[in-house]
Amino acid sequence: MFATRRIAALAALAMAAPGGALAAAGERITVEGEIIDTWCYLSGVMGGQDAVVGSAHHTCAMWCAAGGIPVGLLGDDGEVYMVLKWAGSDDVAGGDTILEIQSDRVVADGVLHRRDGIAYIIVQEVVANHGTPNLSHEDYGVVPPFAIPEPKE
Repeated sequence: MFATRRIAALAALAMAAPGGALAAAGERITVEGEIIDTWCYLSGVMGGQDAVVGSAHHTCAMWCAAGGIPVGLLGDDGEVYMVLKWAGSDDVAGGDTILEIQSDRVVADGVLHRRDGIAYIIVQEVVANHGTPNLSHEDYGVVPPFAIPEPKE
């Protein structure tokens, strides 16, 4: 948790620097993908990467974001972009806005920064928000079937 707060604090300082130090150095991009819980997605703690997307993982993603786990944008290109700031929010990525968009598929326009092999994005505009896929759990239920072990005969 300390590392998460430290990253958020450093990001806030960099964005508050004269001239927006991070914004000046980055590359303008548009990313289409899903807002994800980076801890469960990257650690594998909840199963494979297919198990931690969509509505099957929505509640967990909200809890993780509320607890300070960094929010990511899983691009359709397969890259995970760590969200430093979200359009319309004065703070670093956090708060009610981030909770409201967990598991949503979005098209985001922003500034990309890369450091030490990690892609960071400052989202400046949400071009489209397609909402959370599979709201009814009809396809997967609460736990995706591929996460349930096969019965032993």
